[in-house]
Amino acid sequence: MSTATLIIGESGTGKTASLRNLDPSSTLLIQAIRKPLSFKKPGWGLVSKDNPRGNIIVTDVAEQVIAAMHKTRRKVIVLDDFQYVMADEFMRRSQETGFQKFTDIGRNAWDIFNAAAALPPDVRVYILSHSVSDEFGKTRCKSLGKLLDDKITIEGMFTIVLKTVVQGGEYTFSTHNSGSDTVKTPMEMFEEDNIENDLAMVDATICSYYDLSQPEAA
Repeated sequence: MSTATLIIGESGTGKTASLRNLDPSSTLLIQAIRKPLSFKKPGWGLVSKDNPRGNIIVTDVAEQVIAAMHKTRRKVIVLDDFQYVMADEFMRRSQETGFQKFTDIGRNAWDIFNAAAALPPDVRVYILSHSVSDEFGKTRCKSLGKLLDDKITIEGMFTIVLKTVVQGGEYTFSTHNSGSDTVKTPMEMFEEDNIENDLAMVDATICSYYDLSQPEAA
């Protein structure tokens, strides 16, 4: 069983930037939407015929996301902008009436989360997604609203849920539940309530906590 982590936060709060210290040779980045990285570092490139050893795949189709997870030999997998996997399917099917599309979208999300947790034990999967706050001020992973939330509780499928925090110009991850969000981490994994938004450091901590091997080059 692999280790899957959900990281939520508003746009521009440091989710993608948290990849900056990961080793590109041991990381697969799946982008739900194609966009330039928010940091400068060599070693990141699209998978193509000319670059078969690239480490970035662009797809918002659930079956292709799952296939990429299973195919790669890399030990760290990042799915960025996960919410667009749901939103783009909804838009492609916007002309459909009835509730079946919500059931299908929920099932596709469920399939991705199950796949992320069913890879070899030394694989770590990080799913980055936007957050939303309800009328009571509680922050959770953004979905497509109640019709989809009735099908699947996203955070319920993860043991580790982090949230981005920006305060005083500092970009951090929240590690403990504030009472108004869905953050959760295993006991004693993180001592501090807020840590630097550094996914390499988070990955090293998870490896240490679960006695997993460190990333190796593909």
